[in-house]
Amino acid sequence: MDKQELGDFLRSRRERLRPSDVGLASGARRRTPGLRREEVAVLAHISTEYYTRLEQGRAPRPSSEVLAGITDALLLTDAEATHLHDLAGTARKSAATDDRTVRASIVSLIDRLPGAVGVVLSAAFEIVAWNDLAVALLGDLAGATPADRNLARRAFLPDVARKTRSDVADMTEFRPHVVSQLRTAAARYAGDPVIRDLVAELRAHSEDFDRLWQRHDVQPKPIITKTFRHPEVGPITVDCDTLLLPDRDQQLVLFTARPGSRDAETLELLRIIISGSLTPG
Repeated sequence: MDKQELGDFLRSRRERLRPSDVGLASGARRRTPGLRREEVAVLAHISTEYYTRLEQGRAPRPSSEVLAGITDALLLTDAEATHLHDLAGTARKSAATDDRTVRASIVSLIDRLPGAVGVVLSAAFEIVAWNDLAVALLGDLAGATPADRNLARRAFLPDVARKTRSDVADMTEFRPHVVSQLRTAAARYAGDPVIRDLVAELRAHSEDFDRLWQRHDVQPKPIITKTFRHPEVGPITVDCDTLLLPDRDQQLVLFTARPGSRDAETLELLRIIISGSLTPG
């Protein structure tokens, strides 16, 4: 149980709500944003003292019944409720650390999709498998270190972005998505040193990451399209589809372009270029 993170998360969810959201009258002017602690306690059917201790990181592990009451009181989404259980240590964890091995069938699948950029991401946003077209769009992934293959580092650390092909036009949309999923992963794999060190590094070297991290959001918005600024062929806007691989907590991400569009022609040009560079002799 991570008492400090649990308390911070509860406070962030409480402060985003208005009394009217839960059927309460606004009443007199409030000194702080959101609901009062005693209001949450009443709605969750627990004592104000116990809820206050939870937010302050001083309470023992709450029961599943208490967490269910708090979930209802704070109007948590399914993703937020799961995160709450992860922080409280009441949800069964699939593993102590993030699994970075990829099923051979998935590797074979993305290799058989010549017209699509295919990558597999770990829970920590490391690219752990890719096809040839992904190399054409994202740079030399095989020659990159695991740290440089990490999309979170590429999104938030300029030094990493400069030495990789990661000039993406819509980082403003992508960054909150990354932080939300990393927060979930950090709670689920609390003992994983790679995730812990990654979060610490990003908080220390990126003010933007630290600001987003302190929002405690765990409901990422889906990324529908993405625009890459490729150094050789110019901008490419692609559809972004993500398929969850729940057995290893990974994501299969496919970038495709609308048939007949300029972007499809550009992707085909990249495919031809990379095919030529891979042809022996």
